[in-house]
Amino acid sequence: MWVPKWHRDETKGVDSPVPTQAVSNEEFIPRPQNKQQKQWETLIGDMAEENSRKLGLTRRDYLRTSMGMATAFLASNMIYGPNWEVDGAEALEPAATEEKFPKGEYFVMDVQMHFTDGASIGSRGATFLDNIGVKLSNDPDAYGFKNFVKEIFFDSETSVAVISGVPGREINKNLAGKVLEGRDRNGGVLPSWLMSRAKKELNDLAGSQRAFCQGNCAPNHYWNTKENKPDFPALFEQMEREVKTYGIDSWKWYCHTDPGRSGNGFRMDDEKLAYPFYEKSKEMGLKVFSVHKGFASQSRTLGHFAHPGDLEKAAKDHPDLTFIAYHSALKHGPWEPEFKQKAFDPTTHDFAWHADLMKIKQRNPEMNNVYPEIGSSFGLLAIMQPELCQHLIGQNVKVYGSDHIIWGTDCLWWGSPQWVIDAMKRFQISDRLCEEFGYKKLTKKDKAKIFGLNAAKIYGFDVKKKINALPADSLSKLKTAYLDQGGQRDNAVYGWVRADA
Repeated sequence: MWVPKWHRDETKGVDSPVPTQAVSNEEFIPRPQNKQQKQWETLIGDMAEENSRKLGLTRRDYLRTSMGMATAFLASNMIYGPNWEVDGAEALEPAATEEKFPKGEYFVMDVQMHFTDGASIGSRGATFLDNIGVKLSNDPDAYGFKNFVKEIFFDSETSVAVISGVPGREINKNLAGKVLEGRDRNGGVLPSWLMSRAKKELNDLAGSQRAFCQGNCAPNHYWNTKENKPDFPALFEQMEREVKTYGIDSWKWYCHTDPGRSGNGFRMDDEKLAYPFYEKSKEMGLKVFSVHKGFASQSRTLGHFAHPGDLEKAAKDHPDLTFIAYHSALKHGPWEPEFKQKAFDPTTHDFAWHADLMKIKQRNPEMNNVYPEIGSSFGLLAIMQPELCQHLIGQNVKVYGSDHIIWGTDCLWWGSPQWVIDAMKRFQISDRLCEEFGYKKLTKKDKAKIFGLNAAKIYGFDVKKKINALPADSLSKLKTAYLDQGGQRDNAVYGWVRADA
């Protein structure tokens, strides 16, 4: 049986500020906690119980503080080895954390953020779930826009969000030819019109730019099934609507999905299908393409289209476009029990498919328009395999440079992204791995680029000019009032886990 992670934690009395297992966003069947994860979770609770008693706090309140966050990383070091920069003083004194990792030190711009207004990714209505007796219910409050604002902007240090969509074709017109608007357009979980509305509401609320949004339209979304060819007039019509009417800032592509019912995915280097899209996009002034690469288990038949190999030619042929490879193209999800065996080569220390993304840059050192993004990849490896996390970031920085690594978290699935932010603040590559594999230690300058400066440059966000306005905008004032009234992270994780694990 599947249950929401927050419900499982509430039932078991778990208040960990860091997820101690992978959660499913309905794109894969939840996996049970392994032995180490259970040990980690128990240790966090035991340490928090002792420390909270010393400080006269409830365990729950303690775990919602910076001291609780430090405790989670201290416990991780005890279970997985010394992978995080954290010391015992931080578990008993908030000032110790503030001294080491002052708030506001980094500008954080997250390029992969989702909400769903309670809609499902797709598995909730799947027949196979009914057949095994699984009933998944919507939770609009958890997945909705209001909670998105709370978790992202009030409970974390995120300053700017790129609202990122999931695949789904919007229906332009009804049978009578009337142009559809809003929810009448359908379009799945987080369609372009909804991302656009959320962007406007956020920026209007703040009185400054706090959000960008993506468009979901892709080359195979409109297909003439009778003639088995793309319906370019319908495609271009929708592109114009998303740019001119919705005001989207970039595109989000899933090459391994089939919204247009073409029977296939598509390649980014397909000159007959993708290239007309590029040219049309250029005409409208939109030059950023974020592409889901890796995590191929979303599709049993089309997963190979999530391989990053098509990025090379597309990027070389279109040097005036920017391509962001979401998830850094890890083929398998770190949640998979066999991940270390199937997805990581202990001899070469390469990750499946990620190594191909690295080779693209190695073959083309002059190519500067491809950017690996670390959404879910970094966070999941931080939970599941901390040392492998060092290999991922070490290789990304070694090959592409710290000025080409993009920050993303895939939240709301993980609730507040603050734990991922804290993980990156505390992240460092060991001396042993630096010496053995030629990685470099990450400086604060490197982390500043990764946290937000790289994304800001891509999206044309003038940090020096606009960041000064953020502390005085309405969203910051609301956050201050929220904190003054005792607002704290709820440490809730909104994906799905197994109830019996």
